[in-house]
Amino acid sequence: MGRKLQNRELNRLTIEEFKLAAKLPIILVLDNVRSQHNIGAAFRTGDAFRIESIFLCGISSTPPNAEIHKSALGAEDSVDWRYFANIADAVTFLKRNKYKLVSIEQVDNSIMLNNFSPDKKVKYAFVFGNEVRGVSQSVVDASDLCIEIPQYGTKHSLNISVSIGIVLWEFYKNLH
Repeated sequence: MGRKLQNRELNRLTIEEFKLAAKLPIILVLDNVRSQHNIGAAFRTGDAFRIESIFLCGISSTPPNAEIHKSALGAEDSVDWRYFANIADAVTFLKRNKYKLVSIEQVDNSIMLNNFSPDKKVKYAFVFGNEVRGVSQSVVDASDLCIEIPQYGTKHSLNISVSIGIVLWEFYKNLH
């Protein structure tokens, strides 16, 4: 097998190096996400893939927050973030700044994630919705496209933190 590496052997960036490094052209948008664990996990996964930013909207909690920190483990300090009380303001900002708005949601005419091919020249904003209600219909309506993660079991959805990991990995894998 192999010897498990120590943290000091992983050659990770410092927060200062992370802030200066080139980023994956992605903003995660959390639409009324109530679980601080999910928010912290979004920061940690966003850090792992070196995304541009996270937009926290509506009821989503913001750092500094002890519960977010439990799952973010400090990634709330490396990944840039903004808060929008109203997601419509976030959508307007993203459209004005030429981001392709992509809702991760089960809708008519959604594109299955395994069939999505990102354009290397495009900046993306991936919207993840409330744990119970999903992405709001107004955001779905404003989206450039909707992506669905294929599922084959009895449940209708995945946890947001799992969905974020799957989507970011697929995006990263397709770009590299």
